[in-house]
Amino acid sequence: MKILVVNGPNLNMLGVREKSIYGNTNYKDLVKYIEDAASELSVEIEVLQSNIEGEIVTIIQNAYGVFDGIIINPAAYTHYSIAILDALKSVRIPTIEVHISNIHAREDFRKKSVTAEACIGQICGLGIHGYVLALQALINIKNNFA
Repeated sequence: MKILVVNGPNLNMLGVREKSIYGNTNYKDLVKYIEDAASELSVEIEVLQSNIEGEIVTIIQNAYGVFDGIIINPAAYTHYSIAILDALKSVRIPTIEVHISNIHAREDFRKKSVTAEACIGQICGLGIHGYVLALQALINIKNNFA
């Protein structure tokens, strides 16, 4: 099984920005955490990050026919990117949306996810562990519905 993890804008600033919301883990450590979990689960993983909406769309489009699942943290694009929503719908790869913080307990504008419509599920508010839960869920779905 091959999973793509796509991280959106400002996630490269983890460990620097708003530690009270996003924690102390930096982006390099997040990537290692995801890669280590994937290795333990015998899953091939690729983790990518971009601050640019169009690059994220291209990354998703290039996943078609290559990846069995996508884990996406669209970050701020969660709340308004129809382009990312359309890209996810286009490739029809099982996708789980992940957020480190609980977007439903934050500002009103963060409570709405336009990208979730293209996802089979959403995990939020569980810190970086949400990525591992998403990995486990995609494995479970692949094994039980393939």
